[in-house]
Amino acid sequence: MKVLLLTGLGALFFAYYWDDNFDPASLHGARVLLTGVSAGIGEELAYHYARLGSHLVLTAHTEALLQQVVGNCRKLGAPKVFYIAADMASPEVPERVVQFALDKLGGLDYLVLNHLGAAPAGTRVRSSQSTRWLMQVNFLSYVQLTSSALPSLTDSKGSLVVVSSLLGRVPTSFSSPYSAAKFALDGFFSSLRRELDVQEVNVAITMCVLGLRDHASAAEGVSWMPHSRAWFVRQELNITTPAAA
Repeated sequence: MKVLLLTGLGALFFAYYWDDNFDPASLHGARVLLTGVSAGIGEELAYHYARLGSHLVLTAHTEALLQQVVGNCRKLGAPKVFYIAADMASPEVPERVVQFALDKLGGLDYLVLNHLGAAPAGTRVRSSQSTRWLMQVNFLSYVQLTSSALPSLTDSKGSLVVVSSLLGRVPTSFSSPYSAAKFALDGFFSSLRRELDVQEVNVAITMCVLGLRDHASAAEGVSWMPHSRAWFVRQELNITTPAAA
């Protein structure tokens, strides 16, 4: 146990102090599709991309909240910001969202998947209806968005960022359908990364495994941008801390 703890602490130290050659200017003019932007991590990521001068297509379920985020992004300096309200529980929606982004931006350099959904009101937590809904929102829509965006990301040698949860690595009580969706994300995108590597397709995939956090700390967490080598190492080693989980 002591050896594992020391190894983990050593990996954490290495991740924080590894030389990071990320150039923020590389995101100026980048074409980004970002989901789940109405609050929390997604909202703060949208503001971070806006400050760096990226062209954005933002999506979330609630249009009123989405419009507020869009307005803030424009104030922060994003040269282009478009939005589309979308319910990822509908199987036909993910492809439509990607097509909207391609039409507005002419292609994609980054696809950032961050949306999630809890069990819909009026359904039992472990019922087949609830599980089917959760899998569509939290897993299948991610697959559909990726499938639709991958040709453009391949052309641009772009990046795919998947925001997931510790519940996709460590199961806990009373979260079985949600946890199943998060485990599925980890399996799918870990396998896809290997497939793209074998096929020599230059699309980076970063899995961001987040622990529990509150909204106030989201702004600090996104300062470790998913394009950073240090962020990538932290996620690949499955390191989470209260400040940057």
